Amino acid sequence: MTDLLITGATVLDGTGAPGVRADVAVTGGRIMAVGNNLGTSDRVIAADGLVVSPGFIDMHAHSDVQILANPDHTAKVSQGVTLEVLGQDGLSFAPIDDPTLAALRRQIAGWNGEPDDFDFSWSTVAGYLGRLDQGIACNAAYLVPQGTLRMMVVGTENRPATAAEIDEMKRLLVAGLEQGAVGMSSGLTYTPGMFASTDELIELCKVVAAYGGYYSPHQRSYGEGALAAYDEMVEVARQSGCALHLTHATMNFEPNEGRGGDLLALIDKGLASGVDITTDTYPYLPGSTTLAAILPSWTAEGGPDAQLARLQDADDQARIIRDMEQIGSDGCHGCVTDWNTVEIGGVKNPALEGAVGNTIAAIAAGIGKPPAWVFFDLLVRDNLGTTILHHVGHEENVRTIMRHSTHTGGSDAILVGGKPHPRAWGTFPRYLGRYVRELGVLELADCIHHLTGRPARRLGLTDRGLVREGYHADLVLFDPVTVRDTATFEDPCRQAEGIPYVFVNGVPVIDDGRRTDALPGHAIRRAGEYPGPAVRSTDAAKGIV
Repeated sequence: MTDLLITGATVLDGTGAPGVRADVAVTGGRIMAVGNNLGTSDRVIAADGLVVSPGFIDMHAHSDVQILANPDHTAKVSQGVTLEVLGQDGLSFAPIDDPTLAALRRQIAGWNGEPDDFDFSWSTVAGYLGRLDQGIACNAAYLVPQGTLRMMVVGTENRPATAAEIDEMKRLLVAGLEQGAVGMSSGLTYTPGMFASTDELIELCKVVAAYGGYYSPHQRSYGEGALAAYDEMVEVARQSGCALHLTHATMNFEPNEGRGGDLLALIDKGLASGVDITTDTYPYLPGSTTLAAILPSWTAEGGPDAQLARLQDADDQARIIRDMEQIGSDGCHGCVTDWNTVEIGGVKNPALEGAVGNTIAAIAAGIGKPPAWVFFDLLVRDNLGTTILHHVGHEENVRTIMRHSTHTGGSDAILVGGKPHPRAWGTFPRYLGRYVRELGVLELADCIHHLTGRPARRLGLTDRGLVREGYHADLVLFDPVTVRDTATFEDPCRQAEGIPYVFVNGVPVIDDGRRTDALPGHAIRRAGEYPGPAVRSTDAAKGIV
């Protein structure tokens, strides 16, 4: 007798091997057997016509606060995500001290929102992972954010770190890795992480390498200087001996149209020289970030209050306009800002809701003001909390890069705002529906490998990411004929079709297409053990966060 028996499914095991028709038996949260005639069960799902695969691993998620504040997390689990990697782009909330917390809550409010009465009562990576262990919708791993380390130790000044400061950042990094983080992230177009030199990054990555983790950088440019920025990251990995995961590995903006192959050639050269490289992408053209992120980096020195003051100073405004509209802001990846590509995705200030869904250029034309005036006005009135969709991608590059042997999937999803990027609800079914079934860019078994077994290997997991006896029962059942994303840019918060069942640690979180109240997920630690079970309902969860 087993807890769950899935019968008659086509099993895609996550290795890239062709599918086989088989049954899957689950007991105690683990896969007991894969085969035929597996006995009886408390529950049987007749899965004829469905595929059963490992749960999808989102290698780039921004759910750090939302996974706790809104534990239902339907956006992710409904598309088959059973594990996501948090702490991205060098800015997150562990480790943390009070001044850094205050600054970061303002700086990345557009990523996380400002949930009412949220309790940031941790200061270490261990404390944050412990909060995740109290029960979440899916499993979560964590990267130590390099920008947060720099803010805690160096502050927001644009200067080299001293030897003593680098040692202190390394000490904090060691603590985070020993407490279970799987590696380190950077956001090298975000302050203050962007102020780190190549040598500083190498020193930190030597620590990550010593602990068997990986480095996940948002590098210094995805635009004018993209290839040079990628090359710098490969060099950091080479000199430090650290595994490298190039996250949201895109070639964006006008200068990079048709240059996806150039990036792959650079990656192949690195692989041939012995550097351990993987990548992730999202299957969409626009990016998504905060509106403040595209400002020149010099505006952020001194923190949010200093930045807001510069946005209201006539001389500083003139310098910002020159940098953004004539020279190319480093925050905008070295490219001159095209206000037609900057669409407002969300605001904190309810009085600004009318801007959501419109580009800066359209808003400016509608009120007879210059686009830069609208830009400054939104940033000041929204206290830097505005999010955007940035329409700067190229379809040919997206398809080229996702075919590569290093590729994995990452949503890069922001879950807050009136019109968030549809990748928050649609990334993984979009791979299966559009890029497998409709366009044939990837074969189905290969795509499942990209989304499951390959990222599990990057994370160092030996009991997740495959449909295999003894592995944790993180499973997705989907219909390969009907699976598709329904989230659009006009209506982005829509549940995917064709994914009737999702199991996290053997517990159904999507059952017959509907979200259950189960919270069976927990923190996934680097080379560590989960300390104990904590399966709760979403109602119970709301009482403690």
